[in-house]
Formats: sequence, C-alpha cells, structure tokens
Amino acid sequence: MGDRKLFKYAVISAACALSFTITVGAHAANWLMLQGTEDPGASARANVWGFIQAVYQKDYSSPNAAGGYVPPKLLGPDLNSQSGFNINRARIGARGTGFPIDSHINYFLLLEMGNNGTTHGGADYTFAKMTDASITLNYIPGARIRTGLFKYPGAEEGLQAIHVFDYINFTEVTNGLLLERFPNRAYTNIPGSNAATGNLGPFTTTQLQAGNSLNGFTTPVGAFRDVGVQVFDAFDVGQDWEVSYAGMIGNGNGIEFDNSDGELDKYLYLSAEKKLGGKGPKAEGLKFFAWNQSGKRLLDKTNDNVDNPESYKRDRAGLGLKYMNKPFRVTAEYITADGMIWVGPDKPNFYFTNNVAQGNGADAKANGWYLEGGWYVPNSKWELDARFDTMTRLKDRVNQHKFDKWTFGVQYHFNLKTRVTVNYEKRSFKCDSGVSPCTAPPPNTPNYNLDGVGNKVGVQLTAIF
Repeated sequence: MGDRKLFKYAVISAACALSFTITVGAHAANWLMLQGTEDPGASARANVWGFIQAVYQKDYSSPNAAGGYVPPKLLGPDLNSQSGFNINRARIGARGTGFPIDSHINYFLLLEMGNNGTTHGGADYTFAKMTDASITLNYIPGARIRTGLFKYPGAEEGLQAIHVFDYINFTEVTNGLLLERFPNRAYTNIPGSNAATGNLGPFTTTQLQAGNSLNGFTTPVGAFRDVGVQVFDAFDVGQDWEVSYAGMIGNGNGIEFDNSDGELDKYLYLSAEKKLGGKGPKAEGLKFFAWNQSGKRLLDKTNDNVDNPESYKRDRAGLGLKYMNKPFRVTAEYITADGMIWVGPDKPNFYFTNNVAQGNGADAKANGWYLEGGWYVPNSKWELDARFDTMTRLKDRVNQHKFDKWTFGVQYHFNLKTRVTVNYEKRSFKCDSGVSPCTAPPPNTPNYNLDGVGNKVGVQLTAIF
C-alpha cells in the first residue's frame, strides 16, 4: 500500500477511534466552526462584514540575457509590471441565522471585488465574483451538514481566514500546489512563449507594455474552495482538548458552478487542539492537523487542434501543527502532490517540454513544506514575523525545479481590525536536477530565465469592518 493510501486510512481510522470517546462541546477557535457555524441564539439574521487590503509591491528580478521576463519576475494577476499599487482584496458579505425563527440553520455569503486571480480569468476581468454561498444545518449532534460554495477542509494557509493571514503572499508550496489553476478546455499556450522548445515564456518590456499577458488561463483560480456538501463538527475530549473532523465531496472545479468531467473530489480533515485561551481567529492553542484530497481533472495536452482531453488524477495531502500562545506563534506544514502539477501561467495545459520522456505537469509529483513564526512584542502594537518555505516540483524528472523563499515581516496593529504589514522576500528559484535540460546551453534551459529571479518587497494595509 502506498504512502498516500496509508496516510488516508490513518486519518479515517483516527476519526473513527475518537468518535467512541468524545462528547459534543461548545465551539472554540476552529476554522471549520468559525466559518461554518454561528453561536445558537447569539447571531443576528444578517451580520454584514468584510475587509479591504490595499498593497504596494516591487519585484527586483532581472530579465534574461535577451531582455525577457517570466512570470515569477512579474506581479500578478496582470503579469505585466514589476511594481505598483493594487487592491489585493475587497470583500463584503453577510452571515447569520434564522433566529428567532430557527437558530439551527445558518448561512454565509461573501463577494470578492478585488484585483486578483479570483476576478481574473486570463485576459478577462470580472468586477465581482461570489466566493462563498453556503448553508449549514445544525440538527444532528456530532454531524453538522454544510452545503454550497465554501472553503474545503485542507491546508492551514488555505483554510484560515485570509484577512488574519500574517503575510502578504502565500508560500510557494501553497501557491504552486494548492491554489489551483484549471486547464483550458482545448490545448493552448501563450503566443510567442516558445512552447515548441519547452522554455518558460519570456516577454520583453516592449511586449508587456503593448498589452501582452503571460496568463493564459481562461478561468479563475480555485481560491481553496469548492461547491459540494460537507459533514463536520468539533468535540471536547477533556483536559481542554478539542477534536475536529470534516468529510466533503465536491465538484472539483473551484468557485465555478459546474462539473464538466462528471467526477467528484473527496476531502478528509482531522485536527486535535489543546486550547490555551481566547476565542475567534486569534484564539490560542496547540493544534495538530492532517488532511487529504483526491480527484480527477480533464486535460488536453496535445497540440493537434483537436479537443481530445484525457483524465488525470489530482491528489494532495498534508500534515502540520500550529502553536499560538502570545507572545509567540509557530506554524509548520508538509504537503505532497501527485498529478496536475502547475508549471506556470503561460502553460494553461500543463505543457512543459516537447520531449515526451521528460514528461509534464499532468502526471508529475511534487512536495514541499514551510516553517513560520511570529513574536508579538510585549506591551506594544508591533509584531515580527519570519518564514521559510520550499517546493520541489516535477520531482525526480530531468527538469525538476526547486523554489526556496525566505520572508521577513513586521506588522503594526493600529487596533484589533486595522494593521499594516511589511514583507521582504528573498527568493531562490532554479532547475536543480543536475542533468539536461537544466544544464543545457542557454537559451534551451529553464535556468536561463530563472537565474534572475530576485527579491521582492511589499506593504499592505488591512482594514476589517
């Protein structure tokens, strides 16, 4: 039995064993409960809420020898410049219950109006996009039922609320392996992106200023969400420990409301947390968690002008821990991926090389991990953060890539709902297999384009209302 199957059955077995010893308790600081439920009798019919994140970023990467830029050297979602201001996110929503009619039913609505991968599908721009629309039924003890569009149970970076995220950008492993990009229906690559040779598609400054884009995807990112149904709950198990579980099935198509391949994604999640005090998004405790998701995707990776997609598996799994006890915070997570490995926005059909023996992202593997920590300076409004993350994609292939990134940050909290975040990212991106094509003479090598990937700075202001 493979490692992924052992991991999956371990999660299921642990959940079943715990079910014989637990008793239902009050909900504490838990992303499943915070986003999917309301306190009975305490919630209004409609609590309007939201947040805005305004950001400035500058990328100090240099072009290749021919003056061309690849996506890691440009700012998303437009991928046509290396510096600028942006409204990274602007979300407004409502949540509540049917109280006083029935407090056993609650809902969650959220609309995105920022400039990001959710509102951008390739060259198309959508002013607003629904990211959450769910209903939770709280009638069955130990088995709450949530249905609609919402965050699937999974990795900590994706499951947690983004407005309390301590950094401006995601780790490379989360961005590359979990923030899903969906392949175009028919084979396509960015014109002029050197698809015939398998190079990453560099554009010059002149090409970018002329309106060319390196983003070839026609649909929005998955945003760590799916449309489906979830059974979940949290339980007190004595000595201030809380155990949570979730099982979900969904379309496997992100925030889009279709299921074109007729397959369903399956999600499993289990966590155990030692509660140390407080409540809400900043509750303190020591949490251990594990998760698994599996599904299939249709992909046309043949450049033959024929719509002939094939089915490929897309499996992800991870485990980690989070410790929060002011003035300290530590988070660590390890993630594996099998199939549908994203190799760049200019490769909307996961094409990477015209050499069949070298393979492509459709049937490749990847893994990565991150370790981050924070220090809340006592008796002040300052917070210091540091994070290291790494991802290896196209693992064990001759075109294997390794992305390493250090992020150093400082935050100033004006109050509980408004803060400014400053990040400095130190990046090292390279093709590291040690054999061709990594070592091929330029320009027929990925490192011809990746060697210039430089550091990045950002300043973000977050206001929650």
